Amino acid sequence: MTNQEPASGTGGDQKAAEGVGAVVVIGAGPAGLTAARELVTGGDTQVTILEADSVVGGISRTVERDGWRFDIGGHRFFTKVRRVETFWHDVLPAEDFLLRPRMSRIYYGGKFYDYPIKLGNALANLGLVEAVRCALSFLWVRVRPPRDTSTLEGYIVSNYGWRLYHHFFKTYNEKVWGVSASELSADWGAQRIKGMSLWTAVWEPVRSSLLGSRRSKSAQVTSLIEEFEYPKYGPGMMWEVCADQVIAGGGELRLATAVQSVHLEGGRATAVTVRDRSGATERLAADHVVSSMPLTALVRAVDPPPPSEVLEAADALHYRDFLTVALVVPVDRGFPDNWIYVHSPDVKVGRIQNFGSWSPFLVKDGFTCLGLEYFVFEGDELWSSTDDALIERATDELARIGLVDAADVKAGYVVRMPKAYPVYDDAYRDNVEVIRRWLERAAANVHPVGRNGMHKYNNQDHSMYTAMLTVENLRGADHDIWAVNVEDEYHESGPSGSSSEGTGRAAPVVPGPATSGHGTAPRRT
Repeated sequence: MTNQEPASGTGGDQKAAEGVGAVVVIGAGPAGLTAARELVTGGDTQVTILEADSVVGGISRTVERDGWRFDIGGHRFFTKVRRVETFWHDVLPAEDFLLRPRMSRIYYGGKFYDYPIKLGNALANLGLVEAVRCALSFLWVRVRPPRDTSTLEGYIVSNYGWRLYHHFFKTYNEKVWGVSASELSADWGAQRIKGMSLWTAVWEPVRSSLLGSRRSKSAQVTSLIEEFEYPKYGPGMMWEVCADQVIAGGGELRLATAVQSVHLEGGRATAVTVRDRSGATERLAADHVVSSMPLTALVRAVDPPPPSEVLEAADALHYRDFLTVALVVPVDRGFPDNWIYVHSPDVKVGRIQNFGSWSPFLVKDGFTCLGLEYFVFEGDELWSSTDDALIERATDELARIGLVDAADVKAGYVVRMPKAYPVYDDAYRDNVEVIRRWLERAAANVHPVGRNGMHKYNNQDHSMYTAMLTVENLRGADHDIWAVNVEDEYHESGPSGSSSEGTGRAAPVVPGPATSGHGTAPRRT
């Protein structure tokens, strides 16, 4: 499929329903709000959105503290899905979008490397002796390749050699996923650095120079977009306005309202019981339920409970959590990058955003805000640390990296985001399939959408697209929304000719279903 067309099913040959009825939408993130807006636009639906948090946007929210605005994880508004792009511009006027340059670098060994890696810059930073060692390491794996190239470690080593693997790849991937790169699947690496190797990085520029012509697009190493659109007040601006439009269209939004039960009868959901911030409960009738809440939580909310194998499948799905420590510094202590990847193993921070480089409207005059990102498991040491301790750690690590002196930090804020990334272990596909098939049989009118709703590593635009196609299904179409995701080629690169489902920026597969003591970290047994 292409990302601009329905995933499968009836395609454009749809049969409009005689009115969808009462729809309960669980979650006010990109997927939930997209579904709600699409529904109220049709004018034949009663829509109630339930959001457990007190703000909309999910992980795509803009967090505001004391007038500073933080984008959790960094959300570029770039998509190959034309329908999603149209949606964005229907919600916000053109003047609310900024066109921003994309710039990012890698920090390693006290030096900054361009990302994507550029040969001249990398060689200058490594030095002649280490560059020769890296080249010899690459040649050695031509003779003696890694024994197991099915792992992320083996895949990268076979394309770059052991020395470059240790310089640029090992530490960061292990920070992100919390397990050794030798335990991660090659699938993720094959998509993120598709078509790249040390050989192509060296040979292609030389070939281009010798031929005196530009390389054709088909011969180019996969590249990343150079600019993107961005709402001037951050991604949450999109979803705050979208929520207002849903309400103006007749929809109801209930914040700080958690789903307690999804009631099933006769193979369908008939009602949803909710609990508000005061503890009061209410039962809402439902003709359909569109759910972007974590798939695990949806399974546990079903009444009567599903069979044991479905509950076990839900319990076997895991998540990687995330926290940002935002530090206010003078504007001249910032950097031009949107973010810097921190590959140095002597600090725990994995990436540093400069929110002022995303939009000047996120920061205050004379200052910028640096967001230090930590990839964690809910309940671990970092997650459980006090805000003051995290601010102190982040300040110290920023100083150790050499970006900012500790005395330059004027204020600090902590934002925790649970269930930011669904983990792909060796059994996740089977577990999701067990849940999916059971829902089709026992709750045919319950429709999972979005990243956590489907336990699928969708980006914002693809989460939105699952919601769009689901609404079409409610009105008579027959799309397979589970086939929606980015193509095999990295989603920011040029057009792909692949027709396979792919996983794009997918989480890597982690062989080994065992968990750590707090019950979320996958590791090999």
